[in-house]
Amino acid sequence: MAEVPYKIAVADESIQLLKQKLALTTFPDELENAGWEYGVPLADVRRLIARWKDGYDWRKYEAQINEELPQFTRDIDVEGFGKLNIHYVHKKSEVANAIPLLFVHGFKFWPGSFTEVQKVLPLLIQGGSDYPAFHVVALGIPGFGFSEAPTKPGFALAQYAEVANKLMLALGYNEYVTQGGDWGFTITLKIAQDYGGKHSKAWHVNSQLTAPPHPTYTPSLYLKHLFSRYTAKEKEGLKRTDWFFNKGYGYHKLHETYPQTIGYSLADSPAGLLAWIYEKLVTWSDSYPWDDDEVLTWISIYWFSRAGPAAASRIYYEVLKPDPLLFKKPTPTSIPKGISAFPKDIFVLPRSWYSAKNLVFVSEHDKGGHFASHETPQELVDDVRKMFGKQGPCFGVVPGKNGFA
Repeated sequence: MAEVPYKIAVADESIQLLKQKLALTTFPDELENAGWEYGVPLADVRRLIARWKDGYDWRKYEAQINEELPQFTRDIDVEGFGKLNIHYVHKKSEVANAIPLLFVHGFKFWPGSFTEVQKVLPLLIQGGSDYPAFHVVALGIPGFGFSEAPTKPGFALAQYAEVANKLMLALGYNEYVTQGGDWGFTITLKIAQDYGGKHSKAWHVNSQLTAPPHPTYTPSLYLKHLFSRYTAKEKEGLKRTDWFFNKGYGYHKLHETYPQTIGYSLADSPAGLLAWIYEKLVTWSDSYPWDDDEVLTWISIYWFSRAGPAAASRIYYEVLKPDPLLFKKPTPTSIPKGISAFPKDIFVLPRSWYSAKNLVFVSEHDKGGHFASHETPQELVDDVRKMFGKQGPCFGVVPGKNGFA
């Protein structure tokens, strides 16, 4: 199953159709002085739609992505599902002893794609006298971006992990480490469970997803929670988490229950897709100064994606149907784990909630949100370097590959 070089090349007809649909947008009304209380403000959507239709140059950003990200496709044989053509980014460091690193973008909590690696890639491949270098592979998750989507029901978490692991093996990386956020966290978690030790040697995440205190699943933690006095910072984190479940979680239930229904809107209406994604970009980041073209490029990746934007919705259903308690019960792993915590992520939890014997690295930041590799790329890379550097807890975890020349 050979590697094939890939360049994004959206058909002119697809760009023209997008502009035609944008020109026919019907906007809803809006209450006076509503702000963000009811959702994305009408003025923001009008401005972005006008820019997308008349000022935004997809070809410019398509060329930029193609220039900055060396992309490939490869057929991966998935047990029970046949071959899927997988799109990915692969950049080797000039340091021969670099550590193989699998980067998995987010999708469980919208809106991720392979372009999340764009800012961290040039940093990770660099090596220095006091920090390691990495060979970087950024997986395009099946159904997202330009990876082929599964066509049969039942493609669940084990299959995503299988695709990722087989990709690394096909590239000659029999032993590697992983980095992920969002459901990139969950995929690398499954990789650690299914392939940890033999192939996956350690995992670093920028999400604090973990089982909350529960009288049945985590009784000791539950008792501790009942009598704990949390710090002011921890209380702020729990407040942020509570906000997410009360104000930001509705989309998740739609995707999780009837993904095909919401899929019609996302596939047919670029304005609907824009509002659906833009809301998350703004409310899940830490006052990040989103540029309009930056936003439109993220959304265009979904609009021009190989399978269409509806494919991304089905994954919620497929993963949670066989395991509805996935995020309510402990999911232990044995290989070393590291966490980078950012205060405006959607889950900001007390340290005691995610403590584990194999948790060897924790870095808590004073700024940053859900999209760490995009909002705070240097901070995220610094943490990965510290975890795998000479003074870090995972130095030399991949035999013969420590990242130093």
